[in-house]
Amino acid sequence: MMQLNRREWLGTTVASLLPSTATASTAAKLPLGFSLYGMKSLSLAEALKVCRDCGYDGVELALMPGYHADPAKLAAMERRDLRKRLTESNLSVMGFMENLPILGDDAAQKINLERLKAAVELANTLVPDFPPPIETVLGGKPAEWDKVKERIADRLADWAGVGKAGKTVIAVKLHVANALHTSEDATWLVRRVNSEWLRLAFDYSHLELRGIALEDAVKGLIPLSVFVHVKDARGKPDKFEFLLPGEGTTDYAKYAKLLSAARYTGPVVVEVSGMVSSKANYDPVVAAQTSFRALSVAFGRTAKE
Repeated sequence: MMQLNRREWLGTTVASLLPSTATASTAAKLPLGFSLYGMKSLSLAEALKVCRDCGYDGVELALMPGYHADPAKLAAMERRDLRKRLTESNLSVMGFMENLPILGDDAAQKINLERLKAAVELANTLVPDFPPPIETVLGGKPAEWDKVKERIADRLADWAGVGKAGKTVIAVKLHVANALHTSEDATWLVRRVNSEWLRLAFDYSHLELRGIALEDAVKGLIPLSVFVHVKDARGKPDKFEFLLPGEGTTDYAKYAKLLSAARYTGPVVVEVSGMVSSKANYDPVVAAQTSFRALSVAFGRTAKE
């Protein structure tokens, strides 16, 4: 399996604004994965086979209730079986997806911390040498940011403490419709928490909807990011639609070169939005295949027919 060490996961976070010596004309062959968030309707065995057959290097496991890797449903035997299946499929675990709205009451924060502890434990079980990051959006609304940002930072400091205890990075993702929704605020948040165990999950689709150029988004956030989600989007912040890679206007050849120039070495993982997977005609196999074809050349792969 293609596994990255912790230095590679965090390599883009040190000296965040150092100039890059990479050239924009050569894109690294970054680890390319698919999030099983978009394969809930398939069995785990089917999902892994599809990802392997497409040519992906690894997967993101979804930990929410009802998904394949919900820690509450995985006893020791199931965890050993999951690790075995991943090894046999020659797929690495590139990350873990959670959904932890951060602005609830103290009881909700306690639940979030317990879920994070369970996620960290699972990460250390499946990839004990270098546990991949746990990524989540934070919820809330854009208009709330100034009112809630200190509260978010204080709670994330507690989350980072859980990550530190388990040597697992917590990666938060800005969202066009959430309280954390701008590059500037994401940068402020990471620096305010000031922990190597709290970093960003980068997803350009949310910034594209706000009219941010790809170059500016990568330059501003990739130095603080350990994980990348890819999907397309169209619309405006108040009315938008997420799409599969290749269905919008994102230039993935340019994207790959920019990531390389920014010294990013972490995974690039396809995320199928719930907007897509909830449609009656959604086919997770076709989604994985078409997404791989849309990304393959840009990220140094050979598309399979």
